[in-house]
Amino acid sequence: MSSKPNIVLIMADQLAPQFTGAYGHPLVQTPHMTALAERGTRFDAAYCNSPLCSPSRASFMAGRQVTGIGAYDNAAEFPATIPTFAHYLRRSGYRTCLSGKMHFVGPDQLHGFEERLTTDIYPADTAWTPDWACPDERIAHWYHNMDAVRQAGQAATTFQYDYDDEAVFMARRRIFEYRMTGAAPFAMVVSLIHPHDPYVSRPEFWNLYDPDDIDMPDETPAGDPHSHRLATGTEAFPGAVSADQVRAARHGYYANVSYFDSNIGKIVQALKEADLFDDTIIVVTADHGDMLGERGLWYKMSWFDHSARVPLIVAGPGVRAQTWDAPCSLVDILPTFREIAGDDGAPGAPVDGVSLWPTLSDGAESQAEAVGEYCAEMAPGYPVFMIRRDRWKYIHCEVDAPQLFDLSTDPGERTNLAGDPGCADVVADFAAEAAQRWDSHAIRAQVLASQDMRRVVQPALETGRMTSWDYNPPREASQEFVRNTVSWDDVLHRMQYPVPGGHE
Repeated sequence: MSSKPNIVLIMADQLAPQFTGAYGHPLVQTPHMTALAERGTRFDAAYCNSPLCSPSRASFMAGRQVTGIGAYDNAAEFPATIPTFAHYLRRSGYRTCLSGKMHFVGPDQLHGFEERLTTDIYPADTAWTPDWACPDERIAHWYHNMDAVRQAGQAATTFQYDYDDEAVFMARRRIFEYRMTGAAPFAMVVSLIHPHDPYVSRPEFWNLYDPDDIDMPDETPAGDPHSHRLATGTEAFPGAVSADQVRAARHGYYANVSYFDSNIGKIVQALKEADLFDDTIIVVTADHGDMLGERGLWYKMSWFDHSARVPLIVAGPGVRAQTWDAPCSLVDILPTFREIAGDDGAPGAPVDGVSLWPTLSDGAESQAEAVGEYCAEMAPGYPVFMIRRDRWKYIHCEVDAPQLFDLSTDPGERTNLAGDPGCADVVADFAAEAAQRWDSHAIRAQVLASQDMRRVVQPALETGRMTSWDYNPPREASQEFVRNTVSWDDVLHRMQYPVPGGHE
């Protein structure tokens, strides 16, 4: 690109594109996502690289698969020496800022961001460590169960609404400060917790939907071993929740999708009011999806599309208005941002993605596959891999039978073709590729070693005086609002846009 646009990436937590109006859902209202999709590129086969919060986000930030960076699960440290897109953008002259959640585990809570405006909503320590030595044992004190479904409904406020409201407020304020100080180009990530369970919504968003209109899931069990493990681990047994509870949970989720969309609108409005909209590339995505009762499963941790697919919408200067069917994934974000920034410096570290800019700018295919690795709770003590290419999705685990789906004829992933003689060559090719890509036994040993070390570190950190890794945003009150160290006019000009008289 001839100049460096600003970049604003807005990230949801647990947002399946299937449940948005922007991706064709007939009920769910997402007008701001739709508006961005209409003026930019909507990717219709974008995937996360690990369907769980922390590993997906670490992979997204680093442009690498989780086994390459050791970020296996929600309690695995994301090493500080691994370059992220924030490092590369900062090297290219961008101001980098994070407002909201990123679920970094470990003492580094910035990972290349120059500033972070809020704390995280989740802990930064290693307490949520799974135990692959006993994969069939449920860790009851922090595993998901069906309470989030049973308790769905309305509330005046929740900790999640408080968090997202703060993250958006701080982001909007910083956008105006960037404008007033001329701090361009800048790259900002606004990362929200909604529509992640609990499925509890404020009334104004709940009331957007009539309960009688809520579509119900197809709860026919998938029957594969991993789905059985997920159902057992989350206690999603037949009859565990009623039809009314399922309907209420989906109602709450839809409401919170609309709340997330309203926050997209607030960020876009701030960019427009600050006269930055035309110079800013806006990206909307999520860390993973939500099964939301489909196949009798809830939450994530599955390679089925409701869990593993994510929205990916890009709009802004130089971006074509189009929809794109070829698969891609979140590891492609880092090389895309590097190309947008014109960063041609030393690579720093290998990446597993490729730049999507040729697709965004010229409509040329730049990526045609998505690859993922799941190494967290409810796995069978071995990783579960996914390859999505052309019309095929292949799922491999060392101790499970393979799965092959033809998404062109079976978008609901109901028919496993791995045993179909007509697909024998396709299965054999994918199996050979999986064997070449991954050594499951070596990865298992690495994950077990990581878990063993963390089970020593965490109790030790909790013994005696504990020094928390949780991020505490710095704030200097003497530099805020009206103070005697600056004149009233200076404060007025510094904190108002446009300034009085229309002069910058």
